Amino acid sequence: MGSYNMEKKWLFPIIMISAMYMFFLVKYCNMGLVSSIHNFTSIFFFLPSCLPINQTAPVFVETKIAPAPAPAPTGLAIPRFAYLISGSKGDLEKLWRTLLALYHPLNHYIVHLDLESPLVERLELASRIDKQPVFTEVGNVYIIQKANMVTYRGPTMVANTLHACAILLKKIQDWDWFINLSASDYPLVTQDDLLYAFSDLDRNINFIEHTSHLGWKLYKRAMPLIIDPGLYKSNKSEVFSVGPERILPTAFKLFTGSAWVVVSREFVEYVVWGWDNLPRTLLMYYTNFISSPEGYFQTVVCNVPELAKTVVNNDLHYISWDIPPKQHPHVLNINDTNKMIASGAAFARKFKQDDPVLDVIDENLLHREKGQFTLGGWCSGKPKCSMVGNINKIRPGPGSQRLRLLVARLVLNARFGQNQCI
Repeated sequence: MGSYNMEKKWLFPIIMISAMYMFFLVKYCNMGLVSSIHNFTSIFFFLPSCLPINQTAPVFVETKIAPAPAPAPTGLAIPRFAYLISGSKGDLEKLWRTLLALYHPLNHYIVHLDLESPLVERLELASRIDKQPVFTEVGNVYIIQKANMVTYRGPTMVANTLHACAILLKKIQDWDWFINLSASDYPLVTQDDLLYAFSDLDRNINFIEHTSHLGWKLYKRAMPLIIDPGLYKSNKSEVFSVGPERILPTAFKLFTGSAWVVVSREFVEYVVWGWDNLPRTLLMYYTNFISSPEGYFQTVVCNVPELAKTVVNNDLHYISWDIPPKQHPHVLNINDTNKMIASGAAFARKFKQDDPVLDVIDENLLHREKGQFTLGGWCSGKPKCSMVGNINKIRPGPGSQRLRLLVARLVLNARFGQNQCI
């Protein structure tokens, strides 16, 4: 009986304390002190939260008097390109015209006249670069002073390309894609068009035309062993065959395609620095391969699963080939103008020096006057583009839409794995 009275004695205070607790809990929730009550009840996980399901985080007075957050940036991030423009004997004027047509202060340019070029041509190219006021001000045009001997059908072209890549990785940090061109190439869009079209792309995408269906190339290129005299001689001569023929590799799968690429910095780092041994292994394999520039990058990218997912099967060039293709494409002329424009491509090849079609491209697509830079948002001064204005000012034209449509279609196909490393 005494025990019963003792329990009854404490019953009333417990009920009162519980009632008061519930009163204050409801009151605090209604006053909006959600954060404190939520933190408190989180300790007692068995108690229901007073936060309604659809209630957002509380707004405190500090948020009303603090400066408004900066608006989300409008527009797209501007990429930067790193170019290698190569030429040989007699290509000085073609290379110079291509360089002026491609120039933009945001980009970087390495130019190379190979060892077959007379010394006077190489010195003249260096002199023009030094005397060009915009080049001097911006400092983004470099010449490979110690010229390499380059044979198109041999590995020396690959070596020259990797040489330029290594220079770019060492000297320059702010570039996103590497593009290799020859003096016989020419742009079909302005650099403002190109920068705009690439602005919303993933920076790891690689444009490399490729196929594993080598066909006749298996017997004419993959199996014969060749020597490139450009590796050890100071004068240019053709590659020559040595015997016996070799069997096809089983450690990796061969791919072939275009020698002209638009590749990401990530891919260039992998190929040059090679934390995996595959790039070096393939470089040694392709040393004795006919037309190795048309297979090396393709075979590297498609034999690395992580990189294979980034490849787009196109070189962004308009090139007119025979069917089946021969060693060299057709030389383009004014009759090819409409086809070039309709292709949506960024570049075309190959052109003869000062062919009339180049004047048509300058006038109608690039809005470029003879001997001058292609017009862009960066241009300032009189005459136009004689001074550097706002280098981040991009003025895309109709070419940007043609190129953007092409790139969007190609990238979409690649994302679905269509025509990718097969």
